[in-house]
Amino acid sequence: MQGIKFKRWIDGVRLLSEGQRRQLLERLRPALGLDRLRATIEATPIRLACPGCKGERHHRHGRDRGLQRYRCRNCGKTFSALTGTPLARLRHRGLWLDYLERMLDAQSVRATAATLGVHRNTSFRWRHRFLAWARHDRPGLLSGIAEADEMFLLESQKGSRTLDRPARKRGGVARHRGINREHDCILVARDRSGATVDFVTGRGAVTAAQLRNYLLPVLERDVLLVSDGHPAYRTFAREAGISHAFVNLRAGERVRGAVHVQNVNGYHRRFRQWLARFHGVASRYLPHYLGWRWALDGRRIDSPERFLRAALGIFNR
Repeated sequence: MQGIKFKRWIDGVRLLSEGQRRQLLERLRPALGLDRLRATIEATPIRLACPGCKGERHHRHGRDRGLQRYRCRNCGKTFSALTGTPLARLRHRGLWLDYLERMLDAQSVRATAATLGVHRNTSFRWRHRFLAWARHDRPGLLSGIAEADEMFLLESQKGSRTLDRPARKRGGVARHRGINREHDCILVARDRSGATVDFVTGRGAVTAAQLRNYLLPVLERDVLLVSDGHPAYRTFAREAGISHAFVNLRAGERVRGAVHVQNVNGYHRRFRQWLARFHGVASRYLPHYLGWRWALDGRRIDSPERFLRAALGIFNR
């Protein structure tokens, strides 16, 4: 638009009614959101490589829905910063940062869809695309005193077209008492600095083999592992040569000096309280929700821009 015409147009904005100004803001929001998105991606140090030949020699080649596009000098294929990421081919890019802002508030799929004016299936798809890589933002190793404990959730096949068990009402209970194969086991380990890792180890009680598979690679060799009295931890620590101490919860022992699992149990409690707002999640998506909660815990990710960078695999260690 020419400068003179734009000045006349902008001068007329004050003559608009309240409803008209609201409509104008709604029309401008996606464009402003796309500008913020482009600025965030361009300011992010992403090492671009051709998805076809993995070459790093390229030149600018126009724009793709507001984002810079490149052409590989070796094979001629074109790509952008989103090519090869979980965010590739998603539409309505101007609404992404608004959506991530609502994810920071842990809004439901339907509430977010209604606010942004997108379909609920789009809202659901975006949630899990943004979390696909963001959930891998984890500390490298736990050091010092590391607490480990499990929590159990009733397994859910929510959204599945076929079930491998008889159907039950949502919010139902297991057919048998105690921890059994109807429960998903979530192993959480957390050191005293707050660094946290978590794993969905399968169904039923945790075993020493699972601890060796999941827990051993994330522990420093001189760590002190603290757990409850579950024999699997003692077996694992003995075989791995790791120092181990435990509290006997069945005997009423909660704390013995610096030996306790209150930090990890507090994390369990916060996760359960936060997860309750979603009224049940499918077991296959539990790793995504665990990563989401870790991002929010302690405001580790505190802005839509940081959330977007995490969704692209750029983490602030």
